[in-house]
Amino acid sequence: QVQLVESGGGSVQAGGSLRLSCAAAGRTFSSYAMGWFRQTAGREREFVAAISGHSTTTDYEDSVKGRFTISRDNFKNTAYLRMNSLKPEDTAVYFCAALRGGNWRYDSSYEYWGQGTQVTVSS
Repeated sequence: QVQLVESGGGSVQAGGSLRLSCAAAGRTFSSYAMGWFRQTAGREREFVAAISGHSTTTDYEDSVKGRFTISRDNFKNTAYLRMNSLKPEDTAVYFCAALRGGNWRYDSSYEYWGQGTQVTVSS
């Protein structure tokens, strides 16, 4: 069992930055790849970024490439999403999730989810 808690969301102006954190409680954090998804009202969850268990591989949705950076610290059992050059269209609830197998771009692959943190970007 893995419990995930996101933090770091908030309201910023376009062009600003935020860093989201995802703290994991449970054992063997490094055995899970971690992903970030986002969701706006009336839409399905959208893949944002993912990172392998030992940070050897990362993946990003095209619209965030070059602006967002996913990372993790396995000693702190925490994953991060650094978001720079934020745009109004980045406004969403952001979720972190953990998986051990499957295609990490699909939310159905993930075993555990956090409760989400709101990010609002104003123009």
